[in-house]
Parts: sequence; C-alpha cells; structure tokens
Amino acid sequence: MARVIIGVDPHKRSATIEVINERERTLAQGRFGTDHDGYQAMLAAGRRHKERLWAVEGCNGIGRHVAQRLVADGETVVDVPAKLSARARVFSTGQGRKTDPVDAHSVAVVALRTPGLRQVTVDDTSVVLRLLVDRRDQLGRTRTDIVSRLHHLLLELIPGGAKKDLSAQQARALLNTVRPRDLAG
Repeated sequence: MARVIIGVDPHKRSATIEVINERERTLAQGRFGTDHDGYQAMLAAGRRHKERLWAVEGCNGIGRHVAQRLVADGETVVDVPAKLSARARVFSTGQGRKTDPVDAHSVAVVALRTPGLRQVTVDDTSVVLRLLVDRRDQLGRTRTDIVSRLHHLLLELIPGGAKKDLSAQQARALLNTVRPRDLAG
C-alpha cells in the first residue's frame, strides 16, 4: 500500500486534489486546471511525495481524462466509484455538503480504507472507439441540421415545401423546378 493517497475530484476544466497519509492527515491540497499547464502543476504537486497512489473519482466518466493522463505518465491510479465517495462524505461531514476540497478528501479516504479498488490501465481501444462514435454522432447531427435548413428553404420557395424523406437527387430536382417570380425567389 502506498504511504500517501492523492484524492482527485475531477471536473471538465479543473481538478481538486488532497494528499493524505495513512492516518488521514492532510499533507497538501490544491486546485488545478485540466489544461496542459494545470495538469503539469498537479502532477508536480503529486510527485513531491515518494510512495503515492492517485485515487480518481469516476474513471469511466468525468474522471477519465485525468486518470488516463496520469496512467500514461507512469502513475498508479485507482478508480473510486462516486457512490463510495458520496457515502464517505456524508459520514465525515455529517451533512453531505459537496465542495471540491471535501470531495477530494472523501475520494482519498475511500482509497485508503477500501481494498480491491480497480486499478486504471491505459485504454487505447476504448479511446479510439469513443472518438469514432463521437465523430459519427457529429456527422449525424450535421446532416440533420443541413436537411432541416434545406426543408426550410424549400418551404419558402415551393408552396407546401417538400416531403419528409428527401434525397439529394429529389431536392435537386425540386430546386430545378423553381422559377423566380419575385425578389425572394
């Protein structure tokens, strides 16, 4: 077991960390951006401690980007499920208030006290698949947007517009039938 646990509460644009020892004494805290400079500063803050273990909340969700970067840089990272850190937060504070420093502390305490947390590994295949899926979704949204604009245009130019399922050839044929009669045409 590592002598120091670094609890990470990740967000899209920032990450809050708290470093605790085996007796849950806070050794350091900080809030860092997730851009290149912020990440490097966070990594440097963590590397000040020799025997360290990074505990990141939600490594399959919002914490994925931070966890994968840490693993790629040779750090040992465990995944702390959000439900466990929420329970630890309620028990430690008494009211369950969510603040970033309290969340980071809860993540670190869960990693310290819970054996068998999943160790994060480099996941290149999932990253590639996620990029492909995101690209496919983006292309689908773009196509829907273009078809919607085309339908709106045809509604302005042709009385009654065009049918719902319209191919590119059908749209071209319809546009070829339009004869301008006024300034808008």
